[in-house]
Amino acid sequence: MSAAGAPRSRLLAQLAQQLEADIKAGQHQRVPRLRAQRAGLLVRHGDLDGARQELTALHQLAFASPNAELSAWLHLAEGLMAYFTNFDDSAYERFQRADALGKTAACTAVQAQAQGFMAMLALTDFQFDALREHLRCGFALAASDDALARARLNMVAGMALHHGNDAEAAAPWYAKARSHAAAVGDDATLSALIHNSTQYRVAAARRASMRGQETVLQGLLPGVQSVQNYDLAMGTHGLKVLTPLMQAQVEVINGHYAAALDFFSQHLPEALSLGLERMGSSLLAEVAWCRAQLGQHEAAEAQARESELELDPSCDIDDQAATHSRLAQVFGLLGQAEPAARHQQEADRCWQAFEAQQALMRNAVLESGVQPA
Repeated sequence: MSAAGAPRSRLLAQLAQQLEADIKAGQHQRVPRLRAQRAGLLVRHGDLDGARQELTALHQLAFASPNAELSAWLHLAEGLMAYFTNFDDSAYERFQRADALGKTAACTAVQAQAQGFMAMLALTDFQFDALREHLRCGFALAASDDALARARLNMVAGMALHHGNDAEAAAPWYAKARSHAAAVGDDATLSALIHNSTQYRVAAARRASMRGQETVLQGLLPGVQSVQNYDLAMGTHGLKVLTPLMQAQVEVINGHYAAALDFFSQHLPEALSLGLERMGSSLLAEVAWCRAQLGQHEAAEAQARESELELDPSCDIDDQAATHSRLAQVFGLLGQAEPAARHQQEADRCWQAFEAQQALMRNAVLESGVQPA
């Protein structure tokens, strides 16, 4: 990463200062752990090349002088690398290993962070029992002053409630996560907070617009732009591929179809190449809708047929619902009654299943017994 695009994280700067001070003082015991923590933070900022160079050197060190605590931090960083490189499912196994090694080394800090990231993956995979248990274990392990772990755990709980259609209940969790992250200068988590809360707001507006319900548009576009502005200011790149797609969806909701199509054309191919195929069918259906609205009927039908082919029955139920809803609208606009009715029937079924899923997500947080802290 060029100097101009390097992360400008306050936490990275603090780690650099700690490393320099320890090296100058000849206190080398903590240096490998700090380097491993820095590598994980570089991953979260999107500096994958810098992180990989650091991790390679640390793996060589760990091979020469085995150390359970260093290995735990390395597994945590490798889990982050697996997730942010291509949203790889192997990340969960890395986090599990980090937790196990942290227990062996009596290092609850790495365990608490690993539990937070496993909770995040459980949320995205809709593993409700696992989400409940990771939140419970994470908060039990996190020291009262462990701002990094508590920021992550609070954010995940807030995300779960927000996904569960309870933005009001999510608010105190987000506030506590923001407070912890700000206290230690964890700008990567602050970026994720802004991104995730905005993403859930966009998703809720998108669902409402597809279902003919009242849609809250106020603040959506400024919210997406604030994500971009914050990441630009901090040099954060971990979630950069998702932000333009959010903006495209907002443009669709606002009826700015040409602008949305331009965003999709520029950024959708990259997103699909980076492991986001689960979103592919619903976003291709959005492209078809834009083309239909712009009078490009032949291209719209071709895009709609492609969306049908890309629809994976194992993808997230809300992505299935969104795909069917939008395709019903596309085929309806094109005057094709049979596929329009078929997709609408499937959309109704999927939206009902999604609402049941939202209730389970809310209950996972409530049943964990944890509170914002």
